[in-house]
Amino acid sequence: MVVSLARSVRSLALKIASYGVMHLIVAMLVAFAITRDWRLALAIGVVEPFFQTIAYSFHDRIWHRIERRRMRSGMEETAEAFTARLDLMNAGEQARAHGHHSHTLPSLKKIAVKTLTYGAMHFVVAVLVAFAITRDWRAALAIGLVEPLVQMVFFAVHDRIWSAREARRQATQTA
Repeated sequence: MVVSLARSVRSLALKIASYGVMHLIVAMLVAFAITRDWRLALAIGVVEPFFQTIAYSFHDRIWHRIERRRMRSGMEETAEAFTARLDLMNAGEQARAHGHHSHTLPSLKKIAVKTLTYGAMHFVVAVLVAFAITRDWRAALAIGLVEPLVQMVFFAVHDRIWSAREARRQATQTA
């Protein structure tokens, strides 16, 4: 149990860190392309991903909760809790009952909806941070429009890579 929790925390920390690095690089490049000022690009590139990473971690946790709720009905939860209490299911049976759906790759529709909600959140944070640094609404709106679109592409790729990684790990653990 402790080892599993430690792995989960480590995996989440690595996922968030890799997102942060990716975001930092893309944010600086987009900000420079719009402002043509390395100082502003560096400031936006450092500050904006910091706030986006915090927002991303909330977004990711919310989506994990939504996915868990969709996968399990109230009846399933009650039955599993009851059988676990009675020790009717051993660890192998529990893994088999949960393994087939816990980390399957998400559908294209689910990825699209998740990416669009991420994009809306990203737009708001990007505009606010860019305006706070540049004090120019036109530059802030340009950065807020372009940077999240570029980040959405990278977000979808990042999320797909991590979903595949989790699916492989789950398959290895149940095998």
